[in-house]
Amino acid sequence: MSNKRVNSDLLSTLILMIKVRMVEEAIANSYHLGKMRCPTHLSIGQEAVPSVLSSFLNEKDLAVSTHRGHAHYIAKGGSIPEMLAEIYGKATGCSNGKGGSMHLIDKSIGFMGTSAIVGNSIPIGVGLAMGLKLMASDRIAVIYLGDGATEEGVFYESLNFAVVRELPVLFVCENNLYSVYSSLACRQPREREIYRVARSMGLDAVKLDGNNPISLADEIEPLINKVRTTSRPIFIECDTYRLREHCGPNFDDDLNYRNESELKAWKVRDPINCLVSHLGLTQNDVMKIKEGITFEINEAFDFADKSSFPAMSEAYTGEFAV
Repeated sequence: MSNKRVNSDLLSTLILMIKVRMVEEAIANSYHLGKMRCPTHLSIGQEAVPSVLSSFLNEKDLAVSTHRGHAHYIAKGGSIPEMLAEIYGKATGCSNGKGGSMHLIDKSIGFMGTSAIVGNSIPIGVGLAMGLKLMASDRIAVIYLGDGATEEGVFYESLNFAVVRELPVLFVCENNLYSVYSSLACRQPREREIYRVARSMGLDAVKLDGNNPISLADEIEPLINKVRTTSRPIFIECDTYRLREHCGPNFDDDLNYRNESELKAWKVRDPINCLVSHLGLTQNDVMKIKEGITFEINEAFDFADKSSFPAMSEAYTGEFAV
């Protein structure tokens, strides 16, 4: 592949990363207006993994995600107006205004849902992969999860099932080092590495730099191709970092659960700045990219604001419980 083609692909990835961040920054900046009807978990700083991954997926591939799922939804091609309408609690939302930020879905592009329950979407994604295999399809399922989900029993059960049944599923663990305010160091043995745990279950498993879009693109493409051609699961652990608070639009550095030197080190590794520098873009170039995205975001917020709330008669339609 030529450098020209590589840079063209990486530019598309950069534009998507900027779009994801700008959408979430707009959510953060507007949250105080009181129009958003639910809590939000932002992924500012973690845009590289889903943005790179999306360039090797198609609409027919399936994906599930977590409570921190905005970036995954947008990167897979989910409707931004419908996502914002959902956060506003409007009937035009992607879950008809009943799910909010943590329950996003857009089946038209293969994004099969997010869940507020830690680890809950993992077995759902494995089930989707089972269905794809039964249909003898070359499609794959992608399961996004956080480091906290690897502490749930269903994580191990799902990996075991995927290995035994040889399912076409890619497990993508975004390890941002924290579960709410608890660091990985106080939740798991210090010598443990998540990808090695997955490997011990019988999967091919690797650890990648989740904040380096250039190396991610080189390393993820063959892994996805391998899942697609062999119909066997692969696990990737991507080191990354959220820059804002666990839940909400603000920063929580005043709580001192993350030290200043750690924050500074991760800000230096901002994935967007990394790719801007690699492509040799100027600030003017970046501003031009942002201008077009700003119009799209404003249109999406306008759509959400003008949409109607669901009728009271719809309160229990489409709801399921077991």
